Amino acid sequence: MFLVILLFALFASLFTLQKETLEYCEPFFLIGSRMLFSGTILLTYLFITNRKSLKVTIKQLGTFTLLALFAVYLANICEIWGIKHMVSSKACLIYSLSPFLAAFVAFIVLGETLSKQKWLGMLIGFFGLIPIHFTQTSEEISLGYFSIFSLAELSIVGAVLFSVYGWILLKKIISQYKQSPLLANGISMTIGGTLALMHSYFSGETWQPIPVSEIQPFILNSLVMCLISNIICYNLYGFLLQRFTATFMAFAGLVTPFFASFYGYVFLQENITWHFFASIIMFSVGLVLFYQDEMKQGQAFRVNKDLNCKLTVTG
Repeated sequence: MFLVILLFALFASLFTLQKETLEYCEPFFLIGSRMLFSGTILLTYLFITNRKSLKVTIKQLGTFTLLALFAVYLANICEIWGIKHMVSSKACLIYSLSPFLAAFVAFIVLGETLSKQKWLGMLIGFFGLIPIHFTQTSEEISLGYFSIFSLAELSIVGAVLFSVYGWILLKKIISQYKQSPLLANGISMTIGGTLALMHSYFSGETWQPIPVSEIQPFILNSLVMCLISNIICYNLYGFLLQRFTATFMAFAGLVTPFFASFYGYVFLQENITWHFFASIIMFSVGLVLFYQDEMKQGQAFRVNKDLNCKLTVTG
């Protein structure tokens, strides 16, 4: 159980580290450099240890490119932009919608059926966004709205949706193409990281010579994030899925926003209000209803089985 708590404590730290690192560099450059570095490391490792595994067909390369576009480039661009304009704990809390959005994407893309109880659980989960909607910062408000939600909030929701679709693509690469997750992530991170760096340049981030104001803390934080996300969390999640069910891990993931709020309060001086806890309660009720029906059916939600992929793909 200690390792489960450790996993989500480490995962929560990524939101705080990203928020802090934005003090030293531009957001899109941060994502691009991290992903390109991580992808290069993975591909170099495969080149040294198993060169034959680097073989990819033209058809497979198309799916790899889609994975890079959605799960690495779009997901991380939306995530970092949202984090830049809101408190880190709020961004982490919105990410708790992942199980519900995964079910919704599976319903749309894969044609999976959803019972009335699952729909009810999802609706309660989505209504959990309402309390934290009232915790918007002045910077968030200045960005504008689409409907009742701020653009920053919708940006994080978009990041989750792109990540979920990325899990489906990664599952296809692993199960149908019989390619390793290391190769899939190595190629997608390299392509997605390159796209993010191009986005950084053409979006007007200051390249003089690079969009970094303080090199040392930028490099240190980036290396720590790569270590936590790409090495520790990915492998630890895979290990824990052999001991615990995907359902249990989804519930355990609700501790992540609590850790993120603690880190944000201690290291970033972010304020935590009652709205945060109200949203957590609503998310929890929604998850209980959703997974009660899941367990009655005696089947695991197949997209959530691949949650470990997210920890690698989204960095």
